[in-house]
Amino acid sequence: MIKSDRIITNLGCFDNISNIREKKLLAEKILLNVKDGDIIGVGSGTTSLIALQMINEKIQNENISVKVIPTSLEISFMCCSFGIPITNLTSNHPDWVFDGADEVDESLNLIKGRGGAMFKEKLLFHSTNKVFVLVDKSKLVKKLCSNFPIPVELFPSSIIYVEEQLKKLGAYKQILRNGKGKDGPTITENGNLIIDAWFDNITENLEQDIKSITGVIESGLFLNYKFDLLLP
Repeated sequence: MIKSDRIITNLGCFDNISNIREKKLLAEKILLNVKDGDIIGVGSGTTSLIALQMINEKIQNENISVKVIPTSLEISFMCCSFGIPITNLTSNHPDWVFDGADEVDESLNLIKGRGGAMFKEKLLFHSTNKVFVLVDKSKLVKKLCSNFPIPVELFPSSIIYVEEQLKKLGAYKQILRNGKGKDGPTITENGNLIIDAWFDNITENLEQDIKSITGVIESGLFLNYKFDLLLP
């Protein structure tokens, strides 16, 4: 159980979660992979939070030990509240990783980063050979950018240049993501900004083309990555 007397347990992480039944079913599938001694990379988002909660229950019930490499402060705080040890990529290699997605197309390409942690999430994808992506059916689309834009994390002073270059790559709409509960733009975990960019045409080279723009840290476009897709 979460210790209710700690301020980091009162983040409202489990408030107003959509499709919670499906997400619990996905979390149950992830539990089958958890074994004693695992080092697990955990992505951001509500599905990951629910899975992490159920992993904690398994740890307590079966008296096993795991370590987590988190991608966000939210996941880090939840691990601390549960008492799950946290580690990092400098000290440990993840045995496996699980994460959610905002969109998945028919070729299993992804858009991620609605939570603003796409840099660390993509780093985890590259750091292991075993990745599980957990999505409910509402995230399945025929074409990327159907419901969500591609988030692009950028160094703040590069914003004008990055905006111009994204437009040249075909972005027909760009929005500087604003914070909720604060005035001004969203600040990522790395101290950067996010432009949400809409594209009509997702070319094979678009992920690399965006990344090659000076000032761009990372994008939430995941093209041709290997992973196991889990559905409810």
